[in-house]
Amino acid sequence: MAKNEDKIVSLLQAGATFAPPTEGQDQARVKSMDEYNAAYQRSMEDPEGFWAERAEELVTWDKKWDKVLEYDFDKPQIEWFKGGKLNMSVNCLDRHLTDGRRNKAAIIWQGEPEEDVKVYTYQMLHTEVCRFANVLRKK
Repeated sequence: MAKNEDKIVSLLQAGATFAPPTEGQDQARVKSMDEYNAAYQRSMEDPEGFWAERAEELVTWDKKWDKVLEYDFDKPQIEWFKGGKLNMSVNCLDRHLTDGRRNKAAIIWQGEPEEDVKVYTYQMLHTEVCRFANVLRKK
């Protein structure tokens, strides 16, 4: 077993990189290692500014946060996007109903035996979430 673990550690330390498949690269948020390294550097130099930009770009907020990051490492206590409010269902499901993913797989459940598979599209999952929300409202 130690030999396999040594191989894994060796691969991690080798610094090998693997190019992503060319299909879909035009849709990637980060298109190159240079772009990744620049984003990483920015996230380290200005974490509040970096994450505020990402949160504004990628998340739908019901109420924008008052402060991006508040921390006290002596307690330890860390709070991100303090005062902000959002609806996880909107961010995880609803946005995909209008961006071309409506009929794409959102969840693929693999059971046993192997042929026991259930695929939920974003639309199907949204329908189920709405049904359950209605059950909760009735109680």
